[in-house]
Amino acid sequence: MESDRDISLTFLKGMAVLKAFDEDQTHMTIADIARATDLDPATARRLVLTLVRLGYVRKDSRTFSLTPRILVLAGGFLRGNQFGKFIQPLLNNCASETGLAVSLSMVDDVDALLVAQSTLRSTQITYGFTVGSRLPLMHTAIGRMLLAYGPEDWASANLETAPINPLTPESLLDRDAIKKAVDDVGQRGFAVVSNEFEIDVTGIAVPVGRKGAIKAALGVSNATTELSDPSRVTQIVSALRRSASDLTRANIF
Repeated sequence: MESDRDISLTFLKGMAVLKAFDEDQTHMTIADIARATDLDPATARRLVLTLVRLGYVRKDSRTFSLTPRILVLAGGFLRGNQFGKFIQPLLNNCASETGLAVSLSMVDDVDALLVAQSTLRSTQITYGFTVGSRLPLMHTAIGRMLLAYGPEDWASANLETAPINPLTPESLLDRDAIKKAVDDVGQRGFAVVSNEFEIDVTGIAVPVGRKGAIKAALGVSNATTELSDPSRVTQIVSALRRSASDLTRANIF
């Protein structure tokens, strides 16, 4: 494991500045950035002006915002994993079959990170989720799927320490109850979670890869009332599994 001497603290601080921009903070002053990153204003100013020079941040009067160039940072990952050539068409085909927007998410620390999503207009019920959205592991179908099929040590650690927040009145808050729900997902081979992340929203997810080693999961979301028919759930799970098998055979991740 790398020691602290091998780590560039300046680079870490610069990344913290980039991560400070989100859907709630799209335009920030130096003072805003300093508060969001817990940096002193002078340091925040030097870092953000460096990012302006590099073209990742734009200055507009007193505020700063990200530029489209920020997407270049993800370009190597997306191209290297064949997102455009293979994954996107696969998600679109699955969306056409299910009639629902299909998402691919991967583990990122204590969250599931949405890395790709179908783009068919006829299925764009996405509940505000876009590529880059983070979903909690504990209260979403994709999150529990990742916990159930992920590396055992990692899953056990997260089940003990990952944040548990009352996102809705129906969110499970007891760790033992969540562990049982995750165990059930592991036995069943797919996850269905209703109303825990958002009221009247049900998520369905399947693993991409073999148990104990998955890095990704495929999932859909829809109104809970639309997914109350078990035969409909079965149809969606079957379609997701076929797409997940294609991803697994491609050995992309």
